[in-house]
Amino acid sequence: MVPHLLSVGHGYSAQALTRLLLPQGWTIAGTTRSDEKAEKFQTQGVQPIIWPGEDLSDQISEATHLLVSAGPDESGDPLLNAARPLLATHAKDLEWVGYLSTTGVYGDHQGGWVDEASPLTPSTKRGRYRVEAETEWQKLAKESGLPLHIFRLAGIYGPDRGPFAKVRNGTARRIVKQGQVFSRIHVDDIAQVLAASIRQPNAGAVYNVCDNKAAPPQDVIGYAAQLLGLPMPEEVNFETAEMSPMARSFYAESKRVRNDRIKSELGVKLHYPDYKSGLQALLGAEDTSV
Repeated sequence: MVPHLLSVGHGYSAQALTRLLLPQGWTIAGTTRSDEKAEKFQTQGVQPIIWPGEDLSDQISEATHLLVSAGPDESGDPLLNAARPLLATHAKDLEWVGYLSTTGVYGDHQGGWVDEASPLTPSTKRGRYRVEAETEWQKLAKESGLPLHIFRLAGIYGPDRGPFAKVRNGTARRIVKQGQVFSRIHVDDIAQVLAASIRQPNAGAVYNVCDNKAAPPQDVIGYAAQLLGLPMPEEVNFETAEMSPMARSFYAESKRVRNDRIKSELGVKLHYPDYKSGLQALLGAEDTSV
């Protein structure tokens, strides 16, 4: 039987997984709100679905695997809102379900460590929505036998999502907040974690997906400038920095995230165990594509 992945909210991370699965003969369908993205999916070998809009009934009934990347809002999780009874009906037909959440569910730990067993105490609205969505997915799994796996992703970077463009055009700033650290993850490592979980499902599992080294954001910007051989971007105090509410909200939480479980249970060896190796690889890929 040909494995069939339905990817709901087929974005940056899901597309990285697609690049691993398609060469293995998978059938993949992905949802998007955009006609332009739908055309792009077709060129990549992914069956596009405009959703919300098209009926997902056939896709859910045909899927052997389900990846959910679509984010929740104040009204809850969009897929559960649209198709909860259908998902319950087909729960036993699915071999694997992955839900992409965020390490924001842990809230602020003032630079301290968290793991998958840490309390969920989000300090942002987005984090609270994620906790509520995780809870509802877990409730459905308990009721129906849905083979749910939750992946809490740290800050994502990768091709076209690195700091180099801002450093090059002079808009990068090294915003400094005392004691602030973030955990990160390269998109290719997200893909390999998901692929490893698909190979060895463990229904009910929760995994933190991050690299080995949380770091202050200003260090990452500074290292990008160093790699490019460009002047060090200006240092700006967080308290006085001009930032959008969204950007400022990211600084509301500081923590170091443990990733032992993806290594011990899934056997993952990170391609990019820290931001330095990840940025070096991104810049190297730019050089070879020119």
